[in-house]
Amino acid sequence: MVKQTIQIFARVKPTKKQTAEYFVDCEEQGGSLEFVVPRDLADGVINNKRENYKFRFQKVFDQTANQEEIFEAIAKPVADNVLAGYNGTIFAYGQTGSGKTFTITGGAENYNDRGIIPRTLSYLYQHFSKDSSMIYTTHISYLEIYNETGYDLLNPQHEASRLEDLPKVTIMEDPDQNIHLKNLSLQQSANEEEALDLLFLGDTNRMIAETPMNQASTRSHCIFTIHLCSKELGSAMVRCSKLHLVDLAGSERVGKTGVGGQILTEAKYINLSLHYLEQVIIALSEKNRSHIPYRNSMMTSVLRDSLGGNCMTTMIAAVSVERKNTGESISTCRFAQRVALIKNDALLNEELDPALLIVRLKKEIQCLKEELALVTGEQRSDKLTQEEIQQLEEQIDVYLEDPDSEVTLNLGPDMRKIQFCFSLLKNILLTFTTMHFSLSVLELSVSQQEAFEVFLRDHEDRLSIENNRAVLQQRSVFTLCSTSFILYLFVLFCLGVAGNLMPSESDSVEERILNQIEEEKKHYKIKSGCLKGLKTEIEHLQLLHEKLKVKLQKDFENWWTQEGARLKVLFLYNMHNMVCHFYGRFILTDRDRISTKKSRKKKKHIK
Repeated sequence: MVKQTIQIFARVKPTKKQTAEYFVDCEEQGGSLEFVVPRDLADGVINNKRENYKFRFQKVFDQTANQEEIFEAIAKPVADNVLAGYNGTIFAYGQTGSGKTFTITGGAENYNDRGIIPRTLSYLYQHFSKDSSMIYTTHISYLEIYNETGYDLLNPQHEASRLEDLPKVTIMEDPDQNIHLKNLSLQQSANEEEALDLLFLGDTNRMIAETPMNQASTRSHCIFTIHLCSKELGSAMVRCSKLHLVDLAGSERVGKTGVGGQILTEAKYINLSLHYLEQVIIALSEKNRSHIPYRNSMMTSVLRDSLGGNCMTTMIAAVSVERKNTGESISTCRFAQRVALIKNDALLNEELDPALLIVRLKKEIQCLKEELALVTGEQRSDKLTQEEIQQLEEQIDVYLEDPDSEVTLNLGPDMRKIQFCFSLLKNILLTFTTMHFSLSVLELSVSQQEAFEVFLRDHEDRLSIENNRAVLQQRSVFTLCSTSFILYLFVLFCLGVAGNLMPSESDSVEERILNQIEEEKKHYKIKSGCLKGLKTEIEHLQLLHEKLKVKLQKDFENWWTQEGARLKVLFLYNMHNMVCHFYGRFILTDRDRISTKKSRKKKKHIK
């Protein structure tokens, strides 16, 4: 458990208008923001108003601070804690137009204007890609609270034209006072691109209304939540944490903004919810306060863990230093000072993997059922199911293959399973004995291949088989050569060999070609006749070889059967002698032991 107060930071919005007199003091151990309010002469001679208002923060970011500095100092430490398994919350508080949305979400004009949400997503997914020892899964939710009604901004219906088209989110509380948000969807994001698409979808569905004070002021509270689960490879423990990134609606004085109608109603709801938030903060800062009014508003109910619970929380006080906004800025800083008094007890959200936990509980339930059946004598059906038989056969296989001598066969109190396993083991033993006998017989003799070679060496048809094999090889080689020669003649004829011969002076070219063709025809007829004769001879030799082969196989099988029977009788004879010899020694040993005991008793009696 980590006990930590809520960290508070201040950020001054840049402005080109006339500013109030303020001072930013940055120190190593923190920073301070001081406002100077001059006395008003209209109040008369007696003026008890303070002139200086000084507030302490963890750090104060002046007008020149950029988005990268904000992320590194505020969001990155919280993201690291979330990666370690702790819940985290970052929320921005301040009046309308003080730069809360720019700080949390960012601007849309430049890439460097990205806010805390997109930068945190990028930081987390970069960490996932570098850390190969962990398995990470992320889900994202985006909740909007408008006029005390919750809406799911990540509804799959992209074409929602009105806020009322989005699903309404309601709060439910279990007996342990844990908050559950009904109808709030959790969208899984496998990479940074998918997460940013969800952020864009939520921002598109977000309710925007214009006020004279801020033409892009958000009129609702928005909570962007990253749910992160991490697990080491091969580990049964899983860590599940969440990070709330909250953009609160701006507080404002209705008379100052000059709004009416629907906008006035919105402002009342916003101010009321912020008032309830302030009540919760005040109650938490009081030591002896027993009741904390979380249920007064939906926002304080959702942020219950973030305020005085299991969470590491950070607040960003967004202030505007324009002279006309000095009062609201001082009020924001006062609120931050009260928030800094709240202590949270952050716990490491680590638990056993639910899948493994289910497996363990199922085994435990099965063991309890078997123990109960053994005690109560519960009657079971007479026959085992096919599934139970298959499981028992697998258990027997694992039991016999395990080299550990201390391994046990856990069958429970079911006598049907015990009897079945005894029967199965008996069959395995009989089969093993038969196989052992057969293997022993084979070991006493030579292998079947070696036996066949011995048998063939003395067989009467061995010479005939060898002669036929030699003649077949000779004829096959001759056939291959003859075929190649005929193919050569055919190619030679096609290429016009006769045309390539140099004609003599006395013979014409046509006569030489005709003579050459006649010669090639004679050679072709001779070779073709030889091939036909070889074909007939080879077929006859193959037939004789197959007949001898079949006869030789039958003769060997008969011989092998007789030889096996002889070896079997020899093996049984040797086994009989060995058993008789063993039991003879065993009986002799028992007799010696008995005689030894008698002699000892006799000696003791004599003494």
